[in-house]
Amino acid sequence: MLRFSVIVRAALLFIVVAAAGAGCRREIGDECTTAADCNPNGSRQCDATQPGGYCTIQGCDETSCPEEALCIRYFPSQFLTEPCTPNTTPTGCSADEICVEGRCARQSTELRYCVKSCESNDDCRSGYECRLAGTRGSIALTTNPNAKPSFCAPAAN
Repeated sequence: MLRFSVIVRAALLFIVVAAAGAGCRREIGDECTTAADCNPNGSRQCDATQPGGYCTIQGCDETSCPEEALCIRYFPSQFLTEPCTPNTTPTGCSADEICVEGRCARQSTELRYCVKSCESNDDCRSGYECRLAGTRGSIALTTNPNAKPSFCAPAAN
C-alpha cells in the first residue's frame, strides 16, 4: 500500500509540474527578455530589439505560425531602392526584387517573423498598435491573396 501511495504522489507531482509548465508558455507578441521566456524548448525567439521584447518565430512560412499569429515578410527601409509601380506587370523592379510600397527591394534582404495577429489596438499589449500588413515595409505571407491581415507592432511615435 505504501508503494502505491508513493507512485500516486509522484504521478500527481508530475501532472502539476507539467500543467504549470504548459501554463507559462507565452504567445507570439508577448513580452520577453530571453528566448526561454517565450518557450523553454527553444522553438521561439525573443526579439529584444522591440520595446519590452517580442516573442516570435523567425523564418516562418504561410503555415508555420501558431494560431494567434501570422507570418510577415519585412524589407528594411535601408534596402529599398528605385521607385516601382505595385500591382502592375512589369513593376519596374529587376527579377531579384519585389515592389514594396512603391520602392524596389532585393528579395535577399527579406526577413520573416511570426507576429501576433489583431483586429484592433485592444488586441495588442501596451505600447503596441494593430497595424495593417502592407505598410512600413511589411507584407503578409498568406495563401489568401484577398486577405487584409493586421498585426501588433510597436506604436508609432
